[in-house]
Amino acid sequence: MNYSLMNSNEKHIETFDFGVAELHRDYILMVMNEGITVDFEINRQLCEYAANYYKNRQFGYITHRKNSYSVDPYVYKETSKLKGLVAFAIVSDKHIRRETAILEKIFLNKPLRTFKELNTAIAWVQSHTNSN
Repeated sequence: MNYSLMNSNEKHIETFDFGVAELHRDYILMVMNEGITVDFEINRQLCEYAANYYKNRQFGYITHRKNSYSVDPYVYKETSKLKGLVAFAIVSDKHIRRETAILEKIFLNKPLRTFKELNTAIAWVQSHTNSN
């Protein structure tokens, strides 16, 4: 599946068992379900989906941590190999979730930042893509 979003206002919404992804021209906005653990299988599904969707294009990944869930930090080793991924943002209004994300950064070999505001995260991710 390879969608072509040429208009920056367009988006495609994909619902998974573990959460909902909004796919925009140059970034994925992901909201995970409450209580899940992002493990190798979930990460594999997301990486495959992103690789197909953004084939031969740069993109960013934004996780909007509205819900409480856990992440196996070792999945970031595989995420780092994802061709085209140029930035990773974590958005949360909870200080503890942003602090936890700092530890996750150790495992990801891509630029990663945490944000309180979604709009700020989107702007930062878009500044890293070549579609501007």
